Amino acid sequence: MRRRRVDALKTPARWWPPGAWPTLLRSADVKQVTAPAPTSEDRDSRPPDIETMRTTAARLLGPDGAPEHLPPAVDELDMLTRLLRGQLELLAPEVEGIANRLAKDSIPRYCALACVGEARGKLRAEPGPGPHGPVAYARRLARVLNALCDHHESLGGEHRRP
Repeated sequence: MRRRRVDALKTPARWWPPGAWPTLLRSADVKQVTAPAPTSEDRDSRPPDIETMRTTAARLLGPDGAPEHLPPAVDELDMLTRLLRGQLELLAPEVEGIANRLAKDSIPRYCALACVGEARGKLRAEPGPGPHGPVAYARRLARVLNALCDHHESLGGEHRRP
C-alpha cells in the first residue's frame, strides 16, 4: 500500500479564502459573553456589611454552625447560594487587599490569603450530585464566608455598622 505524503494533504489555507481565516483569540467575529471587569469608578467604595454576611451564613448553618440544622426549601436554597457567592466575590478581594498590606512574613497575612484561596476554590467548584449536593455546597460556601468575615475583622478591616 502506498502512503500519501503529508504535505500533499489539504492545508487550512486551501480551505478558507484569503482574509477569512478564523481566529480564536480576541476575534472580532466572536461576541463577548462576559461582562467587562469593573473599573475603579464602578466599584462600591463602601465597606462590606459583615453582619449581613454572617446572618446569611447563619441561615444555612444554624446558630451553632452545626450541619444538623434543617436545610431551607429548594427555591430558598438557590437564592441563598447565589447570595453567598455574591458576598464571597465581594469580600475575598477586600480581605486579600488588607492582607497584602501586611508584612510578607506575617502569619495573619498567610492565613488570610489561604482563606481567600479557599474561597476562590469554593466559587470555582460545583454542587455535587444527588439530593444533598446543593445543600452541602451552600454550607461549604457559608463556612468559608464566615472564615473570611473573621479574617476581615481580625485584620482590622473596616465594615458597616448597623
